[in-house]
Amino acid sequence: MLSILKKLTGHSPAPAAVPVQAVTPVEPPAVEKVDPYMLGLHDAMLSGWFNQATGELFSGFPVTAEDTLLDVGCGDGGNVHFCGMRGAKIIIADIDAGKVEATRQRLGDTPARDVECHVTDCNPLPIADATATRVVSTEVIEHVDDPAQFLSELVRVGKPGALYLLSVPHPSSEDLQKDLAAPEYFQKPNHIRIISEEQFKGMVSDAGLEVLSHSQYGFYWSMWMLLFWEAKVDFSNADHPLLNHWADTWKAILESPRGAQIKQALDAVVAKSQVIIARKP
Repeated sequence: MLSILKKLTGHSPAPAAVPVQAVTPVEPPAVEKVDPYMLGLHDAMLSGWFNQATGELFSGFPVTAEDTLLDVGCGDGGNVHFCGMRGAKIIIADIDAGKVEATRQRLGDTPARDVECHVTDCNPLPIADATATRVVSTEVIEHVDDPAQFLSELVRVGKPGALYLLSVPHPSSEDLQKDLAAPEYFQKPNHIRIISEEQFKGMVSDAGLEVLSHSQYGFYWSMWMLLFWEAKVDFSNADHPLLNHWADTWKAILESPRGAQIKQALDAVVAKSQVIIARKP
């Protein structure tokens, strides 16, 4: 053993030097950066959004060319663009004139059979009773002063049998943000209330609608928002190692053999949104 140690510690003759040829360093292959917003869209589609095969905007909410679809709080127009591509008549309403105009332009390349636009605070909606066969309002109720009045207007303009797609932030995600979000996140005109699952179902039922399904999704976005507050970057240029690494991690999770199962388990624990599909009797 002692002789082995001596050899290892340099007490044996050193080997002759061997000339080493110069090696040109090889550049590692470029890694494509994950777009966190496109990843979020992919994650939403895995949760039931934008199903091209079935024509469902969300699971249980099909849209056809025969439908008249109203989107209240249309935002950037992503929902109604999908519905316009189905050939439906589209009615959009939002308090922000800029968003209404941008959405109108976005619908220009769709086969929507008609597009009607309203800039309104929805109190009341400038739309006749029993107009729409499909009513969409996503991530809006948490902003409004009087949810009961807002929902009564949505119910008024729906035809008997109309389907409703409604969503609000899930309390699990909102509670997660409480101590980290910028103060204005929970101030008017942003989120002025946190709505529990039971409250949400109660609001919809009290408005006179029949709740058909109640689901939740969006662990990816819940964690992204948590890291966003820590990163202190702007939404328009949310480029930060924390956010980039999280997007890389979530992509790897989704691509793993049990990625769908992991996503489902985490969505059930901390969800960004809760979604109700309802019907007007």
